[in-house]
Amino acid sequence: MNVEPVRPLVTIAIPTYNRADRFLRDAIEGALRQTYPNIEVIVSDNCSTDDTEAVVRSYDDERIRYFRQERNIGANNNFNFCLQQARGDYFLLFLDDDQIDEDLVETCMDAAEDRTDVGIIRTGTRIIDGEGKVRVERPNRARGLTFCELLRAWFRNETTFYLCSTLINTEGLREVGGLGSRHNLFQDVGAELKVAARLGRVDVEEVKAGFRIHDGNMGSAARIQAWCEDSLELLDILCELCPEGGEELRKEGKRFFCRMNYGYARAIPSPLERLRSYLQVARYFDSAEPLGGYLYRKELRPFLRSLKSRLPSSS
Repeated sequence: MNVEPVRPLVTIAIPTYNRADRFLRDAIEGALRQTYPNIEVIVSDNCSTDDTEAVVRSYDDERIRYFRQERNIGANNNFNFCLQQARGDYFLLFLDDDQIDEDLVETCMDAAEDRTDVGIIRTGTRIIDGEGKVRVERPNRARGLTFCELLRAWFRNETTFYLCSTLINTEGLREVGGLGSRHNLFQDVGAELKVAARLGRVDVEEVKAGFRIHDGNMGSAARIQAWCEDSLELLDILCELCPEGGEELRKEGKRFFCRMNYGYARAIPSPLERLRSYLQVARYFDSAEPLGGYLYRKELRPFLRSLKSRLPSSS
C-alpha cells in the first residue's frame, strides 16, 4: 500500500483587532479553504473589544489555534507573536482585511517542489478596495532576476512586495529578527528581502492574493516624516544586501522612495500641510525626484485640465 508523503507544514497567521463584524470571517474562511493539505491557522487577537473570540470559536476546525492578548501589544508585536507560535516550515502573515485565493499555498509549494530551504515564495498580487473590487492586478514577473535586479525592478515599479502573496521561510525569518523597522512601516519588505538574500526565492507569476487599500489620508506631516525615515532605513538595508549595486542603486532607490513619499504627501487634504510635507520629502531625499516636475504632473496639470473642462465651449 502506497502512502502519500506528508507535505511541509505551512502556517497561516491572522493577526486581528476589532474586525469581528467585517473581514475577519472572510480571512478565516480564506485560510481554511486552502487546497493545500497541511496547514495550521493561527489567529492572534490583539485584545479586541468586539466579538472576535466568538467569531473564531464558531469554527470547529482543529487546524485553528486561537490566542488572545491580555492587552493590546501593538500591531507589529502581534505579528511577531504569530511568528513565535508558528510551527510551519513556511509562514504566511495574512492580515485580517486581505484576501488569498484557495490555491495560493498549493501553488507556492508546488512551485518550490516542497523544498523547505527556500527563503521566500512569491506570487502576483491584486489591489482591492474596501468593498473587494479589484483596482489593478500586478503579476509577479521577477522570475530569473538576480537579487540586485529584483531591487531595481521594484524601484521601476515592475514588481511589488506584499505579505498576503508571500510565503516566508519561518526559521529564516526568525534568524533575521522577525518583522521590525524604526516606525514599523516597512518592516515587512525589509524582513522579506533579508530572508531572500540569505536563502533565495521562488517566483510565481500568477496573481493569487489580494491586498486591500482603504480610503483615507496619511493624517499629518509627522506621519510623512515616519515614512521617510523608514524608507531611508530600508534603503540602507537594501544597499548592504546588494553591495555590488554601488551608488547607482542608492540613487535609484532615493528617486523611488522620493516619488513614493510625494504620493503619501499628496493624500493630505490640507493644502498648506500638503505643501509642507512635499518640501519635507524633498529634503529627506535630496530632491532625487525634482519637486517642481512632480507638482506639475500630479497637481497643476490635473487642475488645469479640470478647469478647462468646466469652461464654456467657444463653438
